[in-house]
Amino acid sequence: MSRWPAYESVASRRQRNRKEQQRLEQDGHQLQPVEVTGRLIAKTFWGQAWCDHLESFSDYSNRLARGRSYVRNGAVCDLKITTGKIEARVSGSDLYCITIDIDPLPPETWQDIKKACAGGIASVLELLQGKLSSNVMNVVTDQHSGLFPDPSEIELGCDCPDYASLCKHLSAVLYGVGARLDESPELLFTLRGVDHKELIETNKLLAVPQSGEVAVRGNLADIFGIDLDDTPAVTSENEANSKTDVAIHKKSKNKKSTVAVAKTKSKSKSKVRQRVKSKVKKQAKPTAAAATASEPSTRKNAKTKSTSVAINISRGIRASHLRTLRQRNDLSAAQLARVIGVSVQTINKWETTKGVLKLRAASQAALEQAFKLSARHIAIRLKK
Repeated sequence: MSRWPAYESVASRRQRNRKEQQRLEQDGHQLQPVEVTGRLIAKTFWGQAWCDHLESFSDYSNRLARGRSYVRNGAVCDLKITTGKIEARVSGSDLYCITIDIDPLPPETWQDIKKACAGGIASVLELLQGKLSSNVMNVVTDQHSGLFPDPSEIELGCDCPDYASLCKHLSAVLYGVGARLDESPELLFTLRGVDHKELIETNKLLAVPQSGEVAVRGNLADIFGIDLDDTPAVTSENEANSKTDVAIHKKSKNKKSTVAVAKTKSKSKSKVRQRVKSKVKKQAKPTAAAATASEPSTRKNAKTKSTSVAINISRGIRASHLRTLRQRNDLSAAQLARVIGVSVQTINKWETTKGVLKLRAASQAALEQAFKLSARHIAIRLKK
């Protein structure tokens, strides 16, 4: 007698699996079987991303092939996905019960994903259909910081006699999850214990600063050589400039000479500078003694800010250059990531790297372009 089991054709296995499902239904079980048509187990973005994620881990590589065969032959008679748990029944030489526990997505990881995806997802429908930009796709499918669990977050359980931690029945169920995500992609978010609608709501919470305000703040810093954080001072300067422009426009209409208009404009701007400087000094320096003590520091800060406008990257891009770029344009790490087209994790890694950053050609070109963009153009990019 041969010690190998008798060969069973694919058609025979499928027929046996269907009979097992019918028997379970007759016993009162409400089944959700996995049905795969054709050679592809998963056909949509979320299903394929799940399967690709499984196959990226060497721990699973030598045990997945049998699972693919099982799920294609209809061996997964039942599969249910709930928060943190996958429960299934798989038909083999016997009927086996499967339980897979998945750790919930860490809150800090979910917050990073929401910030990195802010502004990149237009609707729930677009999200579930997988119609995402390359930046958002990279964030949600990142092997270590995305939505999918890694092996350390997965606890496998099967009552079959196979000694392996990942038997063919468990492998079939994991592939079955990919097929199920084709039908209901929101189950991935349910499995990790998060609400997919929060990715859409984050767009409203993380509003982009108005481009006009950024431009005015930049002009004040250039004209007066000071660091202005007080909003009323910005408004005052803006109104003063507006009045000056109106007065010059009226005088030019009265056919005054070009020289006279130029002198008037110069005098008006000089008065405006004096008024704004005086107002800023009153607000920032309540006493004469405090003014005297803080004046050298203010001038030093002003000098530093004015020189930071032109960032010298001729000898290579460093972490300090990125921090200066973000501070100059009031950008978060997530917003800078969107401007450049990388993940927020990449920005954080760059900013903690010592010495000159070793960048790919595409990242180098994108960063060099970002350093040349004005605050207004950066704000326009963030609105897209």
